[in-house]
Amino acid sequence: MKAIKIQKTGGPEIIELQDITLEKPKNDEVLIEHTAIGLNYIDTYHRSGLYPLKLPTALGMEASGIIKEVGPNVSNFSVGDKIAYAGIPLGGYSTHRIYPTKNIVKVPENIDLNIAGTLMTKGLTAFYLLYKTYPVKEGETILFHAAAGGVGQILCQWANSIGVKVIGTVGSDEKIDLAKKYGCKEVINYSKEDFTERVLEITNGEGVPVVYDGVGKATFEKSCQCLKIRGTMISFGNASGALDPIDVPKILQPKGLYFVRPSMQQYLRTNEEINEAASALFEKVGSGKIKIEIFKKYKLEEVQTAHSDLESRKIIGPAVIIP
Repeated sequence: MKAIKIQKTGGPEIIELQDITLEKPKNDEVLIEHTAIGLNYIDTYHRSGLYPLKLPTALGMEASGIIKEVGPNVSNFSVGDKIAYAGIPLGGYSTHRIYPTKNIVKVPENIDLNIAGTLMTKGLTAFYLLYKTYPVKEGETILFHAAAGGVGQILCQWANSIGVKVIGTVGSDEKIDLAKKYGCKEVINYSKEDFTERVLEITNGEGVPVVYDGVGKATFEKSCQCLKIRGTMISFGNASGALDPIDVPKILQPKGLYFVRPSMQQYLRTNEEINEAASALFEKVGSGKIKIEIFKKYKLEEVQTAHSDLESRKIIGPAVIIP
């Protein structure tokens, strides 16, 4: 059995693959043999120290696999069950692990485990953004940054399937067709165009009711300018760096804007909430309304390369680690 660990924060070079020994699962725990491990941008935040963790630490927030052993009191899962999970405690970057049952969901037979391994963090994020943080309505127009990214590919398809028009932004021309393929009605290359001007043009000067922004520092202030009166600015990531302190009188007050900084830990706190989100996600994927195409597979010993590829924007779709 092997697992990725870090002893300190820093670049991809600090990632270590170690041999591990696991104890038997305790109450409310199971032993999982991983089939596929999701690769997410948030993993680089944990490694770099942007999101501080107690060190040394494992990495990886999501995976799929097969249950190999259950704790003494576990009755809702059995040996051989196909499962997936997302969330803390970290440790998905491993061949095997002990994990609490409260974060685990059973994977339907019509969902491939390799797909499930990369689906949970991004898919559950799309769910809570669309249904909980700002519940979208049919006929609305929304703005989503990094529409060709992992969360974007899922959320834009999902929004499109429920009658929501998505304006998506991308950072290069080659990603325009990708964003359109995954549900965007309008796509703006923000490296060439002023996305605020384009959004206001597309919405006839009205603006949008909500902006979903996983980019962070580079897009925040101009995103607020895209919002209509009493619009909602949702900042759920920092791909371009953490936000500067917000000048509330200048940025939020003039239009009475709402600002939200959500995370999965706040919106998916219980097994009931996780199962609600996962069921909705699996239904969309199983029905073909959300299509998932794995862009690249890495081996566990290639995680340093995987992180370098993530941070250099070489990964333009869901990627998995195959242990």
